[in-house]
Amino acid sequence: MIQSAKDYFEKINKRRSLREFSDRPVDKEVIANVIKAASCAPSGANKQPWMFCAVSDPEVKKKIRIAAEKEEYEGYHGRMSEEWLEDLKPFGTDWNKPFLEKAPWLIVVFKQVYEIDEFGVRHNNYYVNESVGLASGFLLNAIHEAGLVALTHTPSPMNFLAKELSRPANERPFLLIPVGYPEEEATVPNITRKSLEEISQWY
Repeated sequence: MIQSAKDYFEKINKRRSLREFSDRPVDKEVIANVIKAASCAPSGANKQPWMFCAVSDPEVKKKIRIAAEKEEYEGYHGRMSEEWLEDLKPFGTDWNKPFLEKAPWLIVVFKQVYEIDEFGVRHNNYYVNESVGLASGFLLNAIHEAGLVALTHTPSPMNFLAKELSRPANERPFLLIPVGYPEEEATVPNITRKSLEEISQWY
């Protein structure tokens, strides 16, 4: 059991967010299975208040990129604080987001703030942010396990995603995740993780 836990840590510790994607195709079945893995996450009252929209259509990806870059430009030129911009410098990011078109898939995670049944009746969902956050973690893990890379992209605000994908009124965008293979010469920041002592207390 100890070895199994170590092996898992060593594998997941290799996961990195990536911004340089190859346009190499990824089979739809792979994406279907990582979404199914995400749906195994726990949720409040088992409401499963999530929707995963998988986008591969080039025209739709282009529209998403244009809308995202508009919001990102505003972010980098006024919305974001100086401290935030300074914290981002080591990652070399800016408002240009070519990966939104180049990555073969975009998975847009929506949270369902309430549920609408087949009769149009509205029902409560519980711990929505927590549940969808857990499912997103499961999704990223499944993507890594499949041998692919991903980026958790959060243009702010993200309401344009609901418009571009014609989502119903009970859904709000939560994450925009490009998925695919890394570019052949892709690089990632040389980051370190906090030590066990920094992230845990033992009682």
